[in-house]
Amino acid sequence: MKKTILLFIAFIFMQNSIAQTTYILCGKLIDTKSGNISAKKTILVKENKIIDVKDGYIMPKSGNLIDLRDKVVMPGLIDFHVHIEQEFTARTRIESYILNEADVAFNSVGFAKTTLLNGFTTVRDLGGTGVNISVRNAINNGKIPGPRVFTAGKSLATTGGHADPTNGSSRRLIGNPGPKEGVVNSVEDAKKAVRQRYKNGADCIKITATGGVLSVAKSGDNPQFTVEEIKAICDTAKDYGMHVAAHAHGDEGMQRAIIGGVKTIEHGTYMSDETMELMKKHDAYLVPTITAGKEVEEKAKIEGFYPDIVVPKALAVGPQIQGTFAKAYKKGVGIAFGTDAGVFAHGNNGKEFGFMVEAGMPAIETIQSATITNAKLLNMQNEIGQIEKGFFADIIAVNDDPIKDISTMENVVFVMKNGVVYKK
Repeated sequence: MKKTILLFIAFIFMQNSIAQTTYILCGKLIDTKSGNISAKKTILVKENKIIDVKDGYIMPKSGNLIDLRDKVVMPGLIDFHVHIEQEFTARTRIESYILNEADVAFNSVGFAKTTLLNGFTTVRDLGGTGVNISVRNAINNGKIPGPRVFTAGKSLATTGGHADPTNGSSRRLIGNPGPKEGVVNSVEDAKKAVRQRYKNGADCIKITATGGVLSVAKSGDNPQFTVEEIKAICDTAKDYGMHVAAHAHGDEGMQRAIIGGVKTIEHGTYMSDETMELMKKHDAYLVPTITAGKEVEEKAKIEGFYPDIVVPKALAVGPQIQGTFAKAYKKGVGIAFGTDAGVFAHGNNGKEFGFMVEAGMPAIETIQSATITNAKLLNMQNEIGQIEKGFFADIIAVNDDPIKDISTMENVVFVMKNGVVYKK
């Protein structure tokens, strides 16, 4: 009798185990590593991992079936430059003074969900107030839906620099922010600021190596850190297992950042040929953010949308970014897909693919930049960015072949992250 009961329990366990396997039938499947597209594949998913990829359509005797035989399937996308805390509007300036942290957090919940539902299962968040760290934790703990987030917390700036949180404030409010608030003015400040970000729970470091478009300051491209300060930031970040991203529009600031040891240059608007060669030499990557460039140019034409000091910067920088990207790509600079979502509406991240193709990058390479390239830069090349056995089950689908019609990347119709279906 006892043996019978044990056999029955074992049988039930086996049945439950089989029932946990999900079979995904794929009309076409993009292999991001090889760049090839194959037809009629079945992905087997168990819990949060891909357990196998089979040729042909395999119908389960038991378990879950997801039929994507009329779709093109690929790994979840990785956006290397978003701002999960905000979505820039004409009210953003005033809201920085009237919104509480709880308001920012609740807004972020919607932005995170929208990002995920549009196929971006992983993002690198490059700067906010620090609420972004709590958003990441809430997603990781299953409290809210959203992409896997790697965040810089609060960006680092110099006094009056692009990420100085008191720019544009009255003299009563400017104060004297320092490393704790992300403002650096010496090598010692640089080290302390990085250690503070680590203490706060950041995954990476973001510096503003030059002026910026949307900050309330005159220059959008002047260098704002010394090489010594940047080197101190990068060396300290390395000690704590973090890489450094550098916002940069001006060429001198980019060169200082690359020499100092940053891994990615964000925007790269006025990048010279010399700087492109320097990036190749130091294995640094360009994150183009073409969508943001086009968006700020258009919004600058709307009277009152930006403060007057921002408008000429937006009109100058916006038209340049796509051309710089085209030149950098042709010269062989490494390209990491990133959009700067938050400067424009979250969920429109997929537009970046079209702008990259328009500038001369083959469609499959744009998809690889948003998968295997970014996975490698996150040191997760064996976990995300491919549909392979043992990888996390981050899987998306679109209606059409993106090699023939890249605009299909703007309409993701199926989203699975960590084995959980969020959209179908």
